[in-house]
Amino acid sequence: MTRPAVTADAYARWRATTLGRLTERAETDVVFGLTGPLGGKRVLDVGTGDGTYALEAVTRGARVTAVDAVQGMLDAARARAEARGTSIVLRKGRAEELPFDGGAFDLVLAVTVLCFVPAASTAVREMARVLAPGGRLVLGELGRYSLWSAERRVRGWLGSETWRSAHFWSRRALTGLARDARLRVADVRGAIFFPPIVLAARVMAPLDPLLTRAHAPGAAFLALAADKPRG
Repeated sequence: MTRPAVTADAYARWRATTLGRLTERAETDVVFGLTGPLGGKRVLDVGTGDGTYALEAVTRGARVTAVDAVQGMLDAARARAEARGTSIVLRKGRAEELPFDGGAFDLVLAVTVLCFVPAASTAVREMARVLAPGGRLVLGELGRYSLWSAERRVRGWLGSETWRSAHFWSRRALTGLARDARLRVADVRGAIFFPPIVLAARVMAPLDPLLTRAHAPGAAFLALAADKPRG
């Protein structure tokens, strides 16, 4: 779950750009479109980074715990929560070895985590372990077949530490991870069908919800929802 060259400052700078704002909104919409109502639910945000999804879950009424392997990320998430006057329980830990009892959460979120985790299957099994029976896992990952992934691969070949070791996911591969963890896949949705170009993003972003509902190919971001059987 360690992100070698990604910092909290980098996240903040990205959000401050037009492209960052549009992509984060599209990703957040598709992720929380799969969570269902969160009022009173126990939510774990794995690989929280600087807390974007944890904070969003709090605004939707959840009781949120967030975990990350990088102390600097936890510090940034705490600062953002305090600035908003909200409360999040923050823990240091790895996705492959979550520091929680089995069945402790009603919902587990993990967004752009598996792309940087060497043992993705182990991480997903851990997420399934800490889910209560009937609970839901929502994964958000970087899509394998998009202009965004192509551009990031090139950056990796040119020496980017972040993208050199990143893994991009297909719908089938994400589904396989969930099923291997004995979860029942409920849905897989895509988002960000526009290219990584500001002008194109401004024009095409309003079409994203339509393309998401149509399960169109070429999404730069994939979100999967899978449920833990009750018995």
